Amino acid sequence: MPETQTGVRLALAAAGSANVTTGLPVLDHLVGELARTGRFRLSLEVAPGSADEAVASAGQAFGSALGDLLDAPQATGFGWALVPSAEALAAASLERDTEPRLVSNVEFSHQRVGGLAADVASVFLRETADAARINLHVRLLEGTDPQHVLTAIYKAVGAALGQACRPVATTSDEEGS
Repeated sequence: MPETQTGVRLALAAAGSANVTTGLPVLDHLVGELARTGRFRLSLEVAPGSADEAVASAGQAFGSALGDLLDAPQATGFGWALVPSAEALAAASLERDTEPRLVSNVEFSHQRVGGLAADVASVFLRETADAARINLHVRLLEGTDPQHVLTAIYKAVGAALGQACRPVATTSDEEGS
């Protein structure tokens, strides 16, 4: 399979923003939600190709950039979040791991969102977890609308990633001052 060209820039930010162009509008939206919730400044572009190649390349590029942020000395390397989207509620928990994986209770292989098979979303997350070297657990607690469910999942993953890439917050009381 030919390698799909990707470009990615990722940085921590006070407020998240995203410019995502994968050729798959649903994935662009979901990755944008992830970046905004995680407070990342993200630019991700994938050259035109098949949907499968685009999803895999986007996940690998994003995960590799995340790995760089997670390797920073101040990064905690672990995070968790519980996030809603309309009637859906999702949780995500992650840590750096030498054996990366995606573990989820969500199965959408028979659902369609925006004309795409919703498992595109899980492929992106799996590729991201592998490239970033994280053990990523995703749980759907509530929700039936596929679009709301996927948005809640990506927002939860984004919030957990944002936490994992930042230092543990301390107060002057905790520091003994």
